[in-house]
Amino acid sequence: MSRLDRCYNIADLREQALRRLPKGVFQYIDRGAEDEVALADNRQVFRNLKLRTRFMVDLTDRDMGIDLFGKRSELPMAIAPTGIAGLSWYQGELALARAAAAKGIPFTLATGSITSMERVAKEAGGRLWFQLYMWKEEELSYQLVGRARDAGFEALIVTIDGALGNNREYNKRNGFSIPFSISAQSLTDMTIHPRWLVGVIFRYLATTGMPRHENYPPQYAHRITRGTGPGSPMRHHAMTWADIEKMRKFWPGKLIIKGILRAEDAVRAVECGADAVVVSNHGGRALDSAAPTLEILPEVVAAVGDKTTVILDSGVRRGSDMVKALALGAKAVLTGRATLYGIGTAGQPGAEKAIAILKTEFEKTMAYVGCRRVSELSRDIFSPKSLKQLLGE
Repeated sequence: MSRLDRCYNIADLREQALRRLPKGVFQYIDRGAEDEVALADNRQVFRNLKLRTRFMVDLTDRDMGIDLFGKRSELPMAIAPTGIAGLSWYQGELALARAAAAKGIPFTLATGSITSMERVAKEAGGRLWFQLYMWKEEELSYQLVGRARDAGFEALIVTIDGALGNNREYNKRNGFSIPFSISAQSLTDMTIHPRWLVGVIFRYLATTGMPRHENYPPQYAHRITRGTGPGSPMRHHAMTWADIEKMRKFWPGKLIIKGILRAEDAVRAVECGADAVVVSNHGGRALDSAAPTLEILPEVVAAVGDKTTVILDSGVRRGSDMVKALALGAKAVLTGRATLYGIGTAGQPGAEKAIAILKTEFEKTMAYVGCRRVSELSRDIFSPKSLKQLLGE
């Protein structure tokens, strides 16, 4: 029996990824900021919201897909932007994009990926979105977005919750950073994970050499090992809604604003021309005291749900989580860690396994609450007590 055959849920994929990946890489995927309060709260709010079953419904004609930006998505889900897939598996971003295409859902390529957007567009197929961190050198950001436009990416996700960076103390303890610094600690970590060392690093060295940030401008596209380049572009610390308005004029495709935790910010995003907003606390990896996203979702839906597409991010680990988010008004969810566990376990087949697990759980939960398609979901599926607790009533 293969590793994937022994994986029955996302937690099983996580366990397999833990065994295969070096500690630094795995914890970069798995953990949150500071005391990891937000990381735990994202999950706890999902757990606290209970469902009511409805039986005696003819479930013969079922459809778990949705119309997302005018195109069919086989699940109300898209792959979130994550910058570590290429170090979890050889050409991991390409593998993840191919998995999403095979399963009929969108894939988002992160700014910090180590596979070029042109290669992903040429070889992966499927629906492709690109994620942007605005840089202080504004012209470089627009060059990057122009490349995504020319490569045929459907949507642009602008992440607005970068602020002054994050405080992920475990990265420092593990000696893991990008650019990557070779040390006795990191060498030991890699050596005791030979499958990863041979399958990822040695393959890069034997083919393209040590990977680099392929979507960075040439002056910053250095190898991931320390000391081979002049550093990275600086984040735009003075970013305002005027920057979103300007990007809206430049970008011809769908514009998605990610990092919303206030109704008024969602309203402002819509006023600036956003086609969607993502309710997100960065998966608990940014502000550790951030409110859990499922708690904020109802107020955002009430404010802009009839004007734009609302997407939920952060904390989704089960198909039942997707059902809860959609019943509260989200159009779809983003998943990051779940499919990274799959990539870290077995590459493209592992990511496809993660998506398949979530789809099976989603469909079964839909059946339990008596819904045959997403359009039938409503707050009626929740137990009144747990819904009132969520809404603070």
